Amino acid sequence: MILGIDIGSTTTKAVSLESGKLLEKTQTEAIDPVTSSTGIIGKLTLENKIGINDIEEIVITGVGASKIHDNIFNIPTKSIDEITAIGRGGLFSMRSNRMIIANVGTGTAFLEATSKGITHLGGIGVGGGTICGLGKALLKKTELKNIMNLASKGDINQIDLLIGDIMENNLNFLNPETTAANFGKLLDTAKDEDMALGILTMVYQVIGMLSVFAAKGKGYDTVVVTGNGSNNKIGQKVLKDISGIHNIKFQYPKDAEYVTAIGAALSA
Repeated sequence: MILGIDIGSTTTKAVSLESGKLLEKTQTEAIDPVTSSTGIIGKLTLENKIGINDIEEIVITGVGASKIHDNIFNIPTKSIDEITAIGRGGLFSMRSNRMIIANVGTGTAFLEATSKGITHLGGIGVGGGTICGLGKALLKKTELKNIMNLASKGDINQIDLLIGDIMENNLNFLNPETTAANFGKLLDTAKDEDMALGILTMVYQVIGMLSVFAAKGKGYDTVVVTGNGSNNKIGQKVLKDISGIHNIKFQYPKDAEYVTAIGAALSA
């Protein structure tokens, strides 16, 4: 059995693979890299009644992997760079041999993964960390679930300047509800719920448009979305709206938030 561990800045995830088959998965809040890596192994083994002796090798990745220099629990341990892990995990999860991936975590990374190699196209500091940071500053909310709860009741017309606000005639490729400027309206009547929706909309529109540019620049019509931010329902709706305008599809693999950990385990 092989364990893959993705030691992130906000969450740490682990999966177990055997003979190329995904067996178990779990995640926990990230603390320091050593505590996160040892703690997640304990959680995975105890929850699934896995013996330590059943683990042949551990492969770690993510921002915290550079802090681990020795074997964990005397089990052979190695590290792999995060971009390679994301690419390999994406190809495995989608059963594909070529794709563009937008990995939405604390920030967002864009890459092209093919059977011939994995290329980092670039990254941005906009992602889940942006949502939580702005939520803390503007809403006094630090947990994503609380920001999401507010956003689900929000009205974007209170926050964003829309095409319909500035043009009398519709453009052929843009409907009146398309954003012209994030936070460009921000009415005095805007509530916390509206602000929360504005934050989420802005973050996922930035991610969505850069995904479109990455896909079209490389000749793809689909972007695979992975990472913790892939399962954000409001974010998925924003990406769906972008898809309708720009003819770029967004796909979400099963276990999308574990793709990086899966890719690490596949690198044993």
